[in-house]
This record gives sequence, structure tokens and C-alpha cells, in this order.
Amino acid sequence: FDHPMLKLGGIDAVLAAWREREPRTEGIEYLFLDEAQFIRDWGTWVKHQIDFIKDRRIVFTGSATPLLEADQESGVGRWHAIRITTLSFYEYLHIKQLALPELPPLRSLRHLFDWTAPDFYRVTELAAPYTGHFHEYLVRGGFPQTAQIESVAQAQRLLREDIIDKVLKRDMTALFGVRRILDLEHTFLYLCMHDGGLLDMTDLCSNLQVKRPTAQHFIELLEATHLIYRLPPFGYGKDVLRARYKVYLADAAISSAVLLKGKNILDDPTALGVATETAVFRHLFARYYAQQVRFTYWRGKQEREVDVVAEVGGQIVPFEVKYRTQHTGVRELKGLMELCQQKNISRGYVVTKALDDFGLLAGTPEGINIMRLPAPLLCYWMGEAELYSNQE
Repeated sequence: FDHPMLKLGGIDAVLAAWREREPRTEGIEYLFLDEAQFIRDWGTWVKHQIDFIKDRRIVFTGSATPLLEADQESGVGRWHAIRITTLSFYEYLHIKQLALPELPPLRSLRHLFDWTAPDFYRVTELAAPYTGHFHEYLVRGGFPQTAQIESVAQAQRLLREDIIDKVLKRDMTALFGVRRILDLEHTFLYLCMHDGGLLDMTDLCSNLQVKRPTAQHFIELLEATHLIYRLPPFGYGKDVLRARYKVYLADAAISSAVLLKGKNILDDPTALGVATETAVFRHLFARYYAQQVRFTYWRGKQEREVDVVAEVGGQIVPFEVKYRTQHTGVRELKGLMELCQQKNISRGYVVTKALDDFGLLAGTPEGINIMRLPAPLLCYWMGEAELYSNQE
């Protein structure tokens, strides 16, 4: 419903025209309406449809936050909201119809702690072809259109134009009344340059020459349109309110596409590590957000940090991303060890690069079990589990 003629005619006129072309049949009638945030008074219209037309089912897609916030009182008991993230690595491989060795299913990462050495070795051998496709996924992005375009440059151009022109310049103006589009675009570019890092509002305001309330408002809008995620620091109370947030882009490919980096990030270990960390968080979030998992980051003494901390069912599960060529040892995980000892955490994960950097980490303190897990495998299994958990 972002087409100008559909906007002008309205939904009832569109349905009347459709009814003239398609005769009514018996059974349930399904309506699929895209860009539904542009339908005028859509909440009232849906309420009327549900209350008076019992054989009709309606599926809306569009910018979720405006849809959910509008006419909330009308929607109680009438509709269900499902948040859809970008394609997982698992979905990306399937949409490209790639012929790859089949990996064993893994519904929960906890099951890895029950594996034997031959199990890890067998999966390492099977997963060899997945690494190259994972790197392609990081630069193409988790979008159906970009996944199926042959040229990476063309895929990134499409992604760049879709975000800048459609979301920032059109949706922000139409849905949120933003007028300072250039300042908003500059704010987003700043976040693309600092993906996966701590948000320094003072530095942002100084560089972009915008006032703090304006910058804060822009960041909240970018989060509302699901272009970014914000992670608070681990903990509760006033310390959290005063601390800085960590920011991830909604998809690992957004930064390289918007900043015109192309496939160059694959030759830059730092940029590749940031893109991998973004992809890892996206997969963890998509897999567990429906379970009301609280995601944070942890920062301890001597600037030691843990990238992502998941709190679910009274348990704390930390994830540290070490996407580099060297194998990971206890000495490289001082932040993770400190958090586990401080909070009596028995189980954690370190996300690695090499496929043979896979298995239980040796040399950890008693009572602490750390699983080394290659990023392509984590993203594959999280995507698979996300898909099948939604079907159950």
C-alpha cells in the first residue's frame, strides 16, 4: 500500500475492485496486505473486519512499530504480532538452493556439551564448504533479493538504496514526521562506522553537530524501524541508566553496503570480526526473543568485556566472539572467565573462526565449561532452530 494509486483509493476501493475481478468462493478468505502502515485508520478497519466478517483472515506486513502502536486498544484479542528479522544463514543457504553436505540438527547449544571428540571431528569435516558461503552471507545480507543477485556489488547497491531511500527518506518522513532527514542519515552513517561498539553520545553529537536530545530521538527512531539493536550493560538499577549502550546493525551487510566497502571487509580482520559479531547477535536475538530473553553486554575491571550476555529462565549464558585465525585459549578470554567466576556461571560459549577450533575449551577453572563454536555453525544451527521452533 505504498503505491500512490492504492493510497489514494483506499483499502475498501481496492477490495471492491478485486471483488469485481475475482468471484467469491466458499471457505476462508485470506488477505495479504503489504506496507500496511500506509493504510489510513487501519486499526479501526481491522476491528470492523474481524467483528463483522468472520470468514476472512488478514495478514499485514510493514514497519512493525507504527502498526503495533496505532489503535492498540482496538487490537486486544484481535491480532497477533510476529517480528520478522532478516534471513538467517540457514534460510540464506536454502533460498540459494545450494547443494551442501547435510549437518546434523541441533535444537539447543547445550547438547554440544554431550558430544564426543569424533562428533566434533565429523561435523568439522562436513562443514568445510560452509565457511565461504558464510562470508558471502556477511557481505550480501539476509535479504531475499540480495541473496539471489549474482553480483555482490549490485546486491549491496540494492541494499543501500532500499535502506537510505526507502526507510530513511520515505518511511521516516511519512510515519514519524522526521524533517531533518540529512541529520538522521548522518546519524545512521555514524552508527554504521561504529557497528558493534559502545555508543558515545558525546562523540556523536560533536562530530555531527547535533544536540543530544535530537541524536537520542534519531537513535530511538532507528531502533523503532528495526535498523539497529541496542544492548544495555549487564545489571540493573541506576548504574545501567548512566552507562553506555552497545549498538548492532540489524544485518551484518548493512555497514559494508552503506559505506561502499564491498567485499573488502573479507580482507580486513577487524571489519570481518565486527560483521561476524553482528551476525552472531542477530541469530541469537531471532532465535530467543520470543522467549523474553534479556540481552546485555558485560564490562568488568581493566576494560574486560563479554560481547553478549543472555539472561533466560534465571540462567546467565555469556557469548564471546573471537573471529580470528589463531585458536582461542583461556588467556584470550579473561573477561569471560571473570564474569563466569563472579556470577557462578557454569556454561558459556566462545564463537571462533576456524572450523577445527571447535569443542570444549581446555584449562578452564573447575566448574566452568566453555564451548568453542565456529561462527558458521552457530549461525546455521540458530537459524535452523529458529525455523523449527516457530513451526512447533
